[in-house]
Order: sequence, then C-alpha cells, then structure tokens
Amino acid sequence: MNNEKVSLLEAVNLAMHRAMAEDDNVVVLGEDVGVNGGVFRATQGLRDSFGFKRVIDSPLAETMLGGLVVGMAAQGLKPVVEIQFMGFIYATMEHLVSHASRLRNRTRGRLSCPMVLRTPMGAGIRAPEHHSESTEALFAHIPGLRVVIPSSPARAYGLLLAAIDDPDPVLFLEPTRLYRMNPQPLMDDGKRLPLDTCFTLREGSDLTLISWGASVHETLQAADALAERGVSAEVIDVACVKPLDLDTLEASVRKTGRCVIVHEAPRSCGVGAEIAASLYERALLDLQAPIQRVTAPDIPPPLYKLEQLYIPAVADILHACDTVLTFA
Repeated sequence: MNNEKVSLLEAVNLAMHRAMAEDDNVVVLGEDVGVNGGVFRATQGLRDSFGFKRVIDSPLAETMLGGLVVGMAAQGLKPVVEIQFMGFIYATMEHLVSHASRLRNRTRGRLSCPMVLRTPMGAGIRAPEHHSESTEALFAHIPGLRVVIPSSPARAYGLLLAAIDDPDPVLFLEPTRLYRMNPQPLMDDGKRLPLDTCFTLREGSDLTLISWGASVHETLQAADALAERGVSAEVIDVACVKPLDLDTLEASVRKTGRCVIVHEAPRSCGVGAEIAASLYERALLDLQAPIQRVTAPDIPPPLYKLEQLYIPAVADILHACDTVLTFA
C-alpha cells in the first residue's frame, strides 16, 4: 500500500503480482517470462512469488501460445500471455481472430475467453522494425476483442487489473518508450480503472487534442506549448481504442469546436480515422475547422537513425493545431 514513484513497467509488474495474489486462476506465460522475468523484466519476481506452475516459460512459438491461452481460458483459467514485441504478434492472429474473439458468440454464452495478451508496442528504443510496430488498428477491427493502451503508470496498473478481470479477451499494448519514462507516485491498492473509457488529462476550451499510448507524451507537451501562447487545449487519452468511448470525445469536440488526433501508428485506416469519421457523424455542425490527424507515415518503422523522423513530434502537433485554429 505504498505511494512510491514507479515506472509504467513497474506498474505492470505490480498489477500482475496483485492479480495473481488475489486469484489462483491467474497464470502468466510466455517466452522468458519466468527465469529471466521477460524481455523488459515486466514479469520479474513472479516465479519467485508464485512458482513455476503459475509462471510458465514457453518455447519460442507464438502460434502455439495463441492457441494455448484460448484453451486455458475456455477451461476456467485466466492466462496473461506475453508476446515479446508487437511485431511478433501476427503469428497469434489465427487464434485471436478465429477463436478468442468468437468464443462467447459461438457457444451462445456457454464459454468465455478471459485471457489477456500483453505486448510492448511502438518505436523509440532504437530497435529493429519488427520490434517497433504500432498496429493496434488491425485488432480494433475485430469484433469481440478489447484493445487497451495505457499511457502512464497509474493507468497501466488500473487498466491491467481490469483487463485480467474481464471475462473476454483483451489485448493490452504497452508503449515501449514509456516503460521507464516519467515515474509517478502509485498506490498499490488493487484499484481497477474502468475499461472502455477515455481519460481527460487536461481541461480546455479552444481545441481538443486526442491521443493514446506513447503519443500522449508529445501531445501533453504540445498542450503546454499552446498554453504559453494563450491557447487552452483539452487533452484526452483514449486508453481503450476498442470499444471507443465516443461520448466523451463528442462532448469535448462540441465544447471546443476544433480537434487534432495524434497517434504513432501509420495514417491509413488507423484508429484516428475511425475517431474522425465518428466525430463528423456526431458533431459536424459544432466543428469550426476540419479535424486534423498527426500520425506516422505509411511505411514500416525505420532503423533508429531515422526513428525520430517517424514518430509524430511536438512540432508536427503544433502545426496541425495552427491549421485548425486559423481555419476560416
């Protein structure tokens, strides 16, 4: 019950410790999660606390892991599986799309699939391309999957606990470059945060900035820069990109009349496009300027020499803000 400063990575670890202590059905598995504590050490100490039967090192076989956790979840366990990087998640898609997401519907509610698939996502740690993906939109398109992306230690802790409680499958995507950035005070009290809910990080009246994951960091910096110019920006962390809390987003845009959406994923068919389309449907007559999107380009993540050109920067966000603020 301390209130020490912890990183997002440590918050994830605390949440798994808490969930496993509360419920013997929660098990953790994945490549190197036991002896080594995971590729980023997110599962460090779990095997010492809960033993090898509940913290299971697997072979290097993502396809097998995807199928295994569906079976475990269908039979009453609550597996939390780690995929080492988001670029390795595609081998699990057969099981996620064809089985995990459909199990409740297929069995008319007789079975559910209370599994969590955790994976680091995004660029910014000088890693190769398959270690730097942001492809949340692929999974947001699938009915039956919940897609959660925390942007701070507190939200990582509360949302992961809620995801483990959820009776249906959750993809929990952890922004890699936030893992050790900006530790914050956190009370390890087991408090869950609501899923399917946006978080308003900053109130404002002149425009709405919408983001999630790692890009929330640059979005808040942009809001600070705007404040120095006398512009009041409301900042919203989407947090759960599927399903979307469109009511919160609509209310903000109706209030401010202007909107900029920021995400690290490629532009085409990104979650930002879905948010923009929904806001046009719901609040077109309240908008005073076309919605702007600030995203990564439609290319694979580059090697680290060009990484900072790929990730949306504060200057990019400010340019989009100027576009909506000066639209006539």
